[in-house]
Amino acid sequence: MAIVDATPAKGSSHESRDIFRNAARFWETRRLIYNALLATVVVLWLFITWPHFRNVSMPNSLLLLAVLALIANVCYCAAYLVDIPIQHTAAQATWKKYRWALWLLGTLFAILLANYWIVDEIYPFVN
Repeated sequence: MAIVDATPAKGSSHESRDIFRNAARFWETRRLIYNALLATVVVLWLFITWPHFRNVSMPNSLLLLAVLALIANVCYCAAYLVDIPIQHTAAQATWKKYRWALWLLGTLFAILLANYWIVDEIYPFVN
């Protein structure tokens, strides 16, 4: 029976730090684009349907938009739950080439969700 050494390797702390930095560098630079795209969706809805949103009270609406933006950014952080574990595997090099696809799918899903939320939850209740 072989005894397995469960102590981490000397470089593992450094390696984990590098992996986290790599993930943060990738995801955080794209967060700006993600937020700009979602903001564009909201602005387009306001612009295209302006007469409908004309009577909206600004303080309540700005608070709701801030809460929804916060939720969108918390959901964006879910990418780290996928990215960091995959970077600890042998598929790290391949993953780094194609993780933009996860960003694209997640961003498209967020745009779809934002449109749904506006159409179903916000638009009908604005007087």
